[in-house]
Amino acid sequence: MNFRQLLLHLPRYLGASGSPRRLWWSPSLDTISSVGSWRGRSSKSPAHWNQVVSEAEKIVGYPTSFMSLRCLLSDELSNIAMQVRKLVGTQHPLLTTARGLVHDSWNSLQLRGLVVLLISKAAGPSSVNTSCQNYDMVSGIYSCQRSLAEITELIHIALLVHRGIVNLNELQSSDGPLKDMQFGNKIAILSGDFLLANACNGLALLQNTKVVELLASALMDLVQGVYHENSTSKESYITDDIGISTWKEQTFLSHGALLARSCQAAMELAKHDAEVQNMAFQYGKHMAMSHKINSDVQPFIKEKTSDSMTFNLNSAPVVLHQEFLGRDLWIKQIGEAQEKGRLDYAKLRERIKAGKGVTSAIDLCRYHGNKALEALESFPPSEARSALENIVFAVTRFS
Repeated sequence: MNFRQLLLHLPRYLGASGSPRRLWWSPSLDTISSVGSWRGRSSKSPAHWNQVVSEAEKIVGYPTSFMSLRCLLSDELSNIAMQVRKLVGTQHPLLTTARGLVHDSWNSLQLRGLVVLLISKAAGPSSVNTSCQNYDMVSGIYSCQRSLAEITELIHIALLVHRGIVNLNELQSSDGPLKDMQFGNKIAILSGDFLLANACNGLALLQNTKVVELLASALMDLVQGVYHENSTSKESYITDDIGISTWKEQTFLSHGALLARSCQAAMELAKHDAEVQNMAFQYGKHMAMSHKINSDVQPFIKEKTSDSMTFNLNSAPVVLHQEFLGRDLWIKQIGEAQEKGRLDYAKLRERIKAGKGVTSAIDLCRYHGNKALEALESFPPSEARSALENIVFAVTRFS
């Protein structure tokens, strides 16, 4: 399947007739044996995180929150936004995605593009291949690398929109009228496709076959990861014997591949050799894994958490908790947390917090953080490299 065909079929893979289901895994014991010493020194409080992002944006030359503004303010998407307003008052998840794009208090939506720009500047121009010397460079970053950062963000936002498609076969009365969900699904597919089409056009303008192959490979990985989510039944977390190693493989596909291959593509655009490209890939991979695990841990460590707040049963703390607990005890805990046929997340959360899953997830987050820092050691010391290190510190310290 070529890149164009992939983009055309992506909504179906992501569940055009339904939203991706949670993975329900019953893993085998595959514990983390060697986390290593942690080198971080800062916490991911909103204030600190915003400061890290703000300082990094100054280094790359402009706020990455405006990178995709040309696309997001286009006439086509403005028309879609007008249609989204009709969903106000409904329970369609596209509204939540739209609010997140406007009110991104954690400055995390633009993280992928920011990392691509920072690692581009940290690597600089190739010292061996001088064929890029005639390219436009602003603040130490080639214009084609800035375009790549925008493309990465467009793909990420498009996939967020597509993930908001509702499974109409699993609607409940509390979700609202069927026609509202159907209309929201149509808008989600249309707007996601529009963003992916713009990303496809931007990739073509880069005129680099290997970069197109890398981003197409990232999308194929993501499709495979999301397809696994869609094809996993609700009962699989009891019947399947899947551990943290498989969780890491699937999480890389669905959350890490885009950033990892975008970092590698940025090095390819600057004509860096295979070793530098691999180190950029490793940083993007482990940084994305740390960021995902940090998000997974938040519902279990926040001082104020709503009793009704749900969490993903495929999150790292839950998967690790199952491993340490054992299959039989996990099934028992699930049964004890059921009330009137519905899962009491508040009760289950307390059981998980009392086990080893949360602390082990934090250790795993720091393990991937250390791996990301190790990859950065191959880059020369610079402000950009320090900013990349600070991003790792910010997502891997929890106190």
